Amino acid sequence: MSMLVQDWMIRDVITIDAHASVIDAVHLLKEKNIGRLPVLRNGKLVGIVTDRDLKDFTPSKATTLDIYELRYLLSKASVEEAMTPNPVTVPPDLPIENVAAIMRDKKIRALPVVNKDGELVGIITEAEVFELLVSLSGVRQGGIRLCMPIEDKSGSAKEVADIMRRYGAKIEAILINYKNVAPGYRDLIIRFKGGDTQAILKEVKEKYPNVLIIE
Repeated sequence: MSMLVQDWMIRDVITIDAHASVIDAVHLLKEKNIGRLPVLRNGKLVGIVTDRDLKDFTPSKATTLDIYELRYLLSKASVEEAMTPNPVTVPPDLPIENVAAIMRDKKIRALPVVNKDGELVGIITEAEVFELLVSLSGVRQGGIRLCMPIEDKSGSAKEVADIMRRYGAKIEAILINYKNVAPGYRDLIIRFKGGDTQAILKEVKEKYPNVLIIE
């Protein structure tokens, strides 16, 4: 499986029409146990409304109304009044890491997925991005996790991987991190299982004294 949006997005998207009432949106979110709804008008995406949007929404006429009058007004107010219009969207062939960057930079928890014809084909949320991280890290496969600074040069990660292979270990995952690392270095995170564990750890500690080992 590739690391593209189309491989991780939710395809069966629950949506709501722009002319539906705010009360309808509240009930739909509760019924489906979800936190957001893409808003469509004539089949095209025009906005997105979240549970927070609906909780914060107050009709302009709601000043000194009692609870019954407010509830009536909410039943008449449309989702279009409460939604965020023109939401940020992503195409289905965008790499997931780009999605994570967009979410982080724009502080967005979900992105509608729109194809080249402008049709809504899915939605991708933080949950799918987290699931990808879990998959890439190999954490569900178990094993021993090593993290060490290595030189930022060709072949430096292979040198560590060769130690694992030499002692018969199976490498479950390899990740690279550049954040909060000294210039000229990068963090190598490698997870392995099996093989001669004692021999692997002994050689790794000798060659990489700053290694962090989590068994």
